[in-house]
Amino acid sequence: MNAITYPHIEINSDGVAIISGTTTKVVEIVQDHLAHHWHAEDICRQYPYLTLAQVHAALTYYYDHEQEMDREIDRRRRTVADIKAKRSDDTLQKKLQQLGHLP
Repeated sequence: MNAITYPHIEINSDGVAIISGTTTKVVEIVQDHLAHHWHAEDICRQYPYLTLAQVHAALTYYYDHEQEMDREIDRRRRTVADIKAKRSDDTLQKKLQQLGHLP
């Protein structure tokens, strides 16, 4: 079976899909697409160094690898939640409550 190649997409040494010639990860483009409901043109406005073709290639790569990439997105969300839980410092919240700015 021949491997599918994607114009504008390469796999870096860590096995992560990135936009060729950049350090922008496909998963970052996909997260913006999913979270903000941005279309390719919207994403290009947020990443002005990317071409419309590069963004479309990233989205094509995502839809061809949707389950794998969704697992990666979930893993990233859990990592962020774990970091937030470990770093939760309620000192500011307590101070705001004392000052009457929070219930």
